[in-house]
Amino acid sequence: MLMKHLLSASALSAFLSLSASSTTLPPPEYQKLTHDIYKQLIEINTSYSTGATTPAAQAVAERLKAEGFPASDIQVLGAAPHKMNVVVRYHGTGQRKPLLLLAHLDVVEAKRSDWSMDPFLLTEKDGFYYGRGTIDDKAQAAIWIANLIRYKREGFKPDRDLIVALTADEEGGGPYNGVVWLLKNHRDLIDAEFCLNEGGWGYMVDGKRVSNNVQVSEKYVGNYRLEVKNKGGHSSLPVPDNAIYRLAEALVRLSKYNFPVQTNDVTKAFLEQMAKIQPEPVSSQMKAAAAGSTDAMEKLSAGSTQFNATLRTTCVATMLDGGHALNALPQTAGAMVNCRILPEMKPEEVLATLKKVVADDQVSITVGREMDAGPPSPMRPDLFRAASRITDSMWPGVLAIPTMVMGATDGLYLRSAGIPTYGIQGIFIDDFRAHGRDERVGINDFYEGSVFLYDLVKSLAGN
Repeated sequence: MLMKHLLSASALSAFLSLSASSTTLPPPEYQKLTHDIYKQLIEINTSYSTGATTPAAQAVAERLKAEGFPASDIQVLGAAPHKMNVVVRYHGTGQRKPLLLLAHLDVVEAKRSDWSMDPFLLTEKDGFYYGRGTIDDKAQAAIWIANLIRYKREGFKPDRDLIVALTADEEGGGPYNGVVWLLKNHRDLIDAEFCLNEGGWGYMVDGKRVSNNVQVSEKYVGNYRLEVKNKGGHSSLPVPDNAIYRLAEALVRLSKYNFPVQTNDVTKAFLEQMAKIQPEPVSSQMKAAAAGSTDAMEKLSAGSTQFNATLRTTCVATMLDGGHALNALPQTAGAMVNCRILPEMKPEEVLATLKKVVADDQVSITVGREMDAGPPSPMRPDLFRAASRITDSMWPGVLAIPTMVMGATDGLYLRSAGIPTYGIQGIFIDDFRAHGRDERVGINDFYEGSVFLYDLVKSLAGN
């Protein structure tokens, strides 16, 4: 059911009652609970630079205590006073190692002047929830907490502990990253057999659900600064060797370069599964690409930015700076280039390629903070059986498909530390606005995701 108008508090109550008739939506009391937690988190500014995660972590802790969770099972801690994480443990029988449920509390910056509404208010409009973090990643954070409360109220006794960790600074990384800090300082709090995380959104095309993606691998990030320096001079006396022009020429060369296409075990499996539900000629191209055809990979890449990013390393200029005065020739011009690197490619290979493409020894290239590639997670049969069964039950004919995401998540750190991590949400999105203006998620899609994750965790935790 799509809502055509902004919901008032009373209209929300009516909507919840009507929605209860659908087996893909939670009971009304848990829709309201999930909504209230979601709203509370969205309306706390946890932006990487201008906000803080601590108020959100504390709010979650207080809500859990009010529900009767023992204070000893709730930890609010972190790398800095304004960068706290919250970790809660729901005890099972201990027959198996814990299951970690991860989401991050921080969000990217959002300026009111850029948005058509306040980014730090949860706005309900035309069947969507709007607000910074509605997709990335406060939807999953709210769902984990609401479902954990529901398990407790229902007396669910899993055969493994459930650990929910809502962490700081996934978006910015650096010294305050919650997952890195917890692994280094309190691994016992989050140690688990495996983890469920963000990064596996459902894929939609023109409003039709296509696949429920399960992230088992991801690219990693490399940032490179290209810089040109020269002596400059007075702007009334132009010279051929202009730092800005030289840098611009290097960036144009980079813009025209494509890294080679290739597949790995995860992207092969993705292409094989997607080929089952795609029309021709795309289906045949996917089958051929999965079998190793470079020509088919190139055709897929040419027709889709998503496939292009799936099949090759990409590098793109994201920031520029240069010059020091309106009436002076620039002495310095610089650009930041952000690369999303296939796990099989080494950082030194990327740097060597950039130098070859730029082909100018006057353009220096320096490496920023690098994130090394992590191993893929194994294709757990129990996870894929459960995800496939629940997906088909909720959305008949939709497949649960393994994917490698083009972005980056904290799953990389967990995989590198020996905790296999899977991005899966069951929230379908056809207009991906994370990190952008007027970020949003469909209201029904959000609540269906909460049901999907509720059932998935129960299936994986057993009783």
